[in-house]
Amino acid sequence: MTSSSDLRALYDYGYWANEKLLEAVSQLTQDEFTQSVAGSYGSVRNTLVHVLSAEWGWLDRCGGAMRGAALVAADYPNVASVAARWKEVEANVRAFLLNLKDKDLGRIIEYSFGKGPSCAMRLGELIHHAAIHGVHHRGQIALLLRALGKVPGNFDILYYYGRDQAQ
Repeated sequence: MTSSSDLRALYDYGYWANEKLLEAVSQLTQDEFTQSVAGSYGSVRNTLVHVLSAEWGWLDRCGGAMRGAALVAADYPNVASVAARWKEVEANVRAFLLNLKDKDLGRIIEYSFGKGPSCAMRLGELIHHAAIHGVHHRGQIALLLRALGKVPGNFDILYYYGRDQAQ
């Protein structure tokens, strides 16, 4: 099982990657940001809001800051609005992770998707899932950016590990 310090490190990488991705997304025009391109969520904006909503939702389920209903993409008209909300969620996740102890990771969390059946999983696995979910969708957003003629840059974990090394 992953340790609480491993989870903090994984989220550190994720927030570094989010910052890089949001820098690339900020190059989009307003129309490009909301334009349906491809993928499960259609636009860059919709995919970003999905990831943000999911991360906050898993935090809520695991005992962190409450999200309430899933976030609605239309409530985030521009990159700045997404980035501002993400800073808030990041602060909440970091606070939660800071207080998370290894012994907490095995606690069973019950959850469901909408009116679907109830499921149960360890807290550590759910928080780990939320981080990996973000990695998955950052890759999708990078592809959407390329489809819009933009270069997303490289936010692979290899570059995160090497960020302080002289190039």
